[in-house]
Amino acid sequence: MANYLKLFQIPDNFRFHRGGLIEGGILAYETWGKLSPDKNNAVLILTGLSADSHAASHSAHDTAGWWEYMIGPDKAIDTNQWFVICASSLGSCKGSTGPCSPNPATGQPYRFDFPDLTLEDIANSSKMLCESLGIDQLHATVGPSMGGMTALALLLNHKNYSRHLIHIASGMASPPFSTAIRSLQREAILKDENFNKGYYSAANWPEEGMKFARKIGMLSYRSAAEWRERFPRSLKQVPEHDFGIEFPVESYLEHHANQFIHKFDPISYLYLSRAMDWFNGDAYATKQSQNPLHGVNLQSALVIGAHTDLLFPVDLQQGLYQKLIDIDCSAQLSITDSIQGHDAFLVDQDVFSGLVGDYLNQTV
Repeated sequence: MANYLKLFQIPDNFRFHRGGLIEGGILAYETWGKLSPDKNNAVLILTGLSADSHAASHSAHDTAGWWEYMIGPDKAIDTNQWFVICASSLGSCKGSTGPCSPNPATGQPYRFDFPDLTLEDIANSSKMLCESLGIDQLHATVGPSMGGMTALALLLNHKNYSRHLIHIASGMASPPFSTAIRSLQREAILKDENFNKGYYSAANWPEEGMKFARKIGMLSYRSAAEWRERFPRSLKQVPEHDFGIEFPVESYLEHHANQFIHKFDPISYLYLSRAMDWFNGDAYATKQSQNPLHGVNLQSALVIGAHTDLLFPVDLQQGLYQKLIDIDCSAQLSITDSIQGHDAFLVDQDVFSGLVGDYLNQTV
């Protein structure tokens, strides 16, 4: 059973973590599978920065989702068994309310009048969505990349809301290298002359800023080892002009950047990127040296990382695993040899589907 895109009305009294309110806010979401009579089989997917609610297809005629290999009948997240929910993040430009959405007070996009966005806001609005479906407690929360930190924000603020956790390619906070990468991406967007302090249009889009932001991101999403295998140095093309594209790896970056620049709103990108850097799960410790996860009530957790991940290196997953063990959570840690770096959870299908599927079967 599959349900197509739906809209959840966020209560007007929803207050942002750093202050501020919006009226008429919505979350765009999709579901797969059937909610059990006792509503105890719900699995919430929290997305990465640029992903949307369409995690998997709904029929043979629908387009593939961003995690197509993972979600569906008889797949790792088996929709014959689990009721799966995925929403476009609050603040994104993928159907949910964000800074590019119309402000009811003015009829114009919020732009920088949108409240400061945090991962706690995304977590809290996602919990409200689940509660609107009658789900008092999730069976599992699944979060890759930004979604992993959002999953922790959910657990840290609602300590009993999920019985199990699958945490992938993420950590308790963004390490300095990752923050540096994202700060350069934000700078590239802000300095594009077409950005115009947020007053850009489709005809005057900050293309160069978005293109450079995407290229910077692509450098950190994959590993040097993979690039060495995919792009032999001996293969060149004649550049169209001096210092033009000459090497295959340059063509690869150009192609992916051009595909992305009009698919995501620049201000939404800024807001979500900053929200990742603002999140600090360790700050939830109420005393010095206390485990910030103290009081979180998880039955079990699976923490997955990749040796080649530059954005969220394995010491972050190892640290989270130890914190989970320290609160008597039945935690598992799996560090893969996937060559694809941070993006391994999207492309190393056999490894990641095996880990996720085996773990969920253990939670039954």
